[in-house]
Amino acid sequence: MKLAIDLVDKTLPLPSYQTPGSVAFDLYSRLPIKIPPWQVTLVPLNVIIKIPKGYFLMIASRSSLALKKNLILANGVGVIDQDYHGEKDEIKAAVINFSQKEVVIEKGERIAQGLLVKIAKVEKFIHLNKIKSKSRGGFGSTD
Repeated sequence: MKLAIDLVDKTLPLPSYQTPGSVAFDLYSRLPIKIPPWQVTLVPLNVIIKIPKGYFLMIASRSSLALKKNLILANGVGVIDQDYHGEKDEIKAAVINFSQKEVVIEKGERIAQGLLVKIAKVEKFIHLNKIKSKSRGGFGSTD
């Protein structure tokens, strides 16, 4: 599969898989950024991506981000739609600094990872008054 990508800063590398077994490609910070404690900050990832029809792009945290940088994605994961690829639609990661001190991200630092995920769209939503009569116990329960 080929993926059409425009780099906002052409001096930074294209996204890349770090090993032959990697399922997600790394995304790089376009700017140096200082993130104060307990602040949500948008990190520009330097890419505008034309996502293929039938897919969405998931932005996920790198596994080392929390341990090494005290950062997590503020929204858990990012969902990038197929039609988000206009000339000003640079993909960003919303991160939160959960430490007591400022965190610095360097220009070109790997901050997030992207995964192309196949989707199935609902053709029609059907409202039912009741789906089944017996509850299994509610949220967090496996009765």
